[in-house]
Amino acid sequence: MIEEPVDDITEVEEELEETEETEEEEVESEVPEEDEDEDLEDEEEVLESKEKRRARKEKEELEEDIVEERFYTIPLRKAWISTRKKRAPRAGRIVKSFILKHMKVRTEAEEEEEEPEKLVIDNEVNEKLWSRGIEKPPRKIRVRVIKDKEGVVTVLLAEGD
Repeated sequence: MIEEPVDDITEVEEELEETEETEEEEVESEVPEEDEDEDLEDEEEVLESKEKRRARKEKEELEEDIVEERFYTIPLRKAWISTRKKRAPRAGRIVKSFILKHMKVRTEAEEEEEEPEKLVIDNEVNEKLWSRGIEKPPRKIRVRVIKDKEGVVTVLLAEGD
């Protein structure tokens, strides 16, 4: 049971080269870092496209339910008559009263069976009113008002503002 001595060093070198070649093939089969970045970008694009589709569906649903849509420029000059620290809240109340008046929103149910109509002011409108702080609300604001089948009146910031 004596092992034979190695005659040539070349045999050992050949075996080493074969193992190195197999290791190189394994490294090549793995995905390089650049491909991983591309995969992440593809996933981000897919997510963005899904969000766009979802937004488009919501917009279509909104358009189907619209009974009435109007654009108003609401003057907020009366908000400037009050003291500095009460101007932005007063501007919010002015917007609310303007919409209630012009869209003929019934806040009380006339009959027992009917539900009162709701007024929903979008967060973007509120942010626009408060954009320069409590002391300096805008002098006027342009809004898009939508009334749907259920009687819900939604106040949105007009596009481009």
